[in-house]
Amino acid sequence: MFRIFTKLILLIQTSLFLGACSHPFQEKDKKNPTAEWTALAYYLMNANQDDPREAYSGGDTTTFDTTVNAFDLIANNVDDIDRLVRFDNGNANFNLNWVPVGSTALQGLGPTFNSTSCNGCHVRDGRGKPPDDGTNLTTMLIRIGKTGEIHPVTGGNVGLDNFGTQLNPRGIIDNNGNTIPGEGSVHITYQEIVGIFPDGETYSLRKPTYTINWNTTGLGVAAPASFELSPRTAPIIPGLGLLEAIPETKLTEWADPNDSNGDGISGKINLVWDRATSSAKVGRFGWKAGQPNLRQQNAEAFLGDIGLTNPLFPTNDCPGSQTDCAASPALSELEVSEVRLGLVSFYTSLVGVPGRRGWKLDTVKKGKVSFLEIGCANCHKPYVITGEHTTREISNQDIRPYTDLLLHDMGEGLADNRGEFLANGREWRTPPLWAIGLIKQVNQHEFFLHDGRARGYQEAILWHGGEAESAKQKFMHLSKEDRSNIILFLKSL
Repeated sequence: MFRIFTKLILLIQTSLFLGACSHPFQEKDKKNPTAEWTALAYYLMNANQDDPREAYSGGDTTTFDTTVNAFDLIANNVDDIDRLVRFDNGNANFNLNWVPVGSTALQGLGPTFNSTSCNGCHVRDGRGKPPDDGTNLTTMLIRIGKTGEIHPVTGGNVGLDNFGTQLNPRGIIDNNGNTIPGEGSVHITYQEIVGIFPDGETYSLRKPTYTINWNTTGLGVAAPASFELSPRTAPIIPGLGLLEAIPETKLTEWADPNDSNGDGISGKINLVWDRATSSAKVGRFGWKAGQPNLRQQNAEAFLGDIGLTNPLFPTNDCPGSQTDCAASPALSELEVSEVRLGLVSFYTSLVGVPGRRGWKLDTVKKGKVSFLEIGCANCHKPYVITGEHTTREISNQDIRPYTDLLLHDMGEGLADNRGEFLANGREWRTPPLWAIGLIKQVNQHEFFLHDGRARGYQEAILWHGGEAESAKQKFMHLSKEDRSNIILFLKSL
């Protein structure tokens, strides 16, 4: 109730503040098909000017909090008490710690799993990182699968015979006293790669190597002779609903799979399997845009990460010869009900995006200009208007996500060599950049890219290749001051 009372006070204060602010694009313009082009042109041509909406990364959903709770706040335009309560219930379910069958009402964990809660990976709704000791994965996971094989119906990955499509390193002790073996462990080592800018400044990148120690003894199976492997850190939660509300027509408009305009950028849409409709849909979520919507994203995470059956994934994940896993006691009903899945999906759709800080500083404005000039915005699209959505608060919002949600070839350096539907082993979805500057505050680290190899903004930029090679080279040839200004700009997002 304290959260709800606090939100009501903020609603009153924010409405007074917004009433005093000018807005360059009227509410009626949000449904005007030419309004977005006008707004984007304004944004690009006035990159070093003060746009009164510049701070509102998530449109009217934007929150303004720079504490460790910055990623855990309801969208600022929610003004209905019933929806506030529903959001709070969803948040509570997101934070639940699950236990094995036979323990309490919150039973169903495992039999094998990565984490005991959603919040266990998305700490404070924030970003995961590689393990400090190189071994104990807590906020990242490992995708696996058969080399080069594609499922004949879904077009997705084919799991390893005895290990599936995700490595679950942990197993429960079930209510019969049996210890369910985990599937193995991972060890990460790094090689330092030293480089030098044209102006003489040096830098160092760290290249990871992943070794899986398969639990062949515990499972009574042989290690796979070959396999695909892809490490993934947990992304932040704010703004997911807004990304879902970006019109599919906009993604189609942005896509240029054959680089027909000759700009070197050939972003493409991923078409993925929608389990609810048994058909291919546009992918939006995940590091390779492998999920079509938040409901399926959450449902797969419930099963893959926590081992919880649910309406979209109704059976435990006990592949092949994992007999102890298959024999472990199970509930007669789904461990995550349709109601619970709906609450978590509602919650994740309405976590507000934090507003920008320091965006009026000259150094930040200069950094934004350089960011645009060297071509970063070709993929990290700075502006879009969302479409109609069943969640009304995220409909028709002018947002600044800095993503196109498309797949891009990022070069051999970042390749995981594991495909995912239409994504090949060198392609990744453009991650949104909004709120990136608050990750250090919320999660006490600045490890970026899909596997957290980059130890800061500059290293992340320098790992870019493929379609982003030109922008990276232009970044490298900037003066040290201009490079620093781009990083200040990113920190302001």
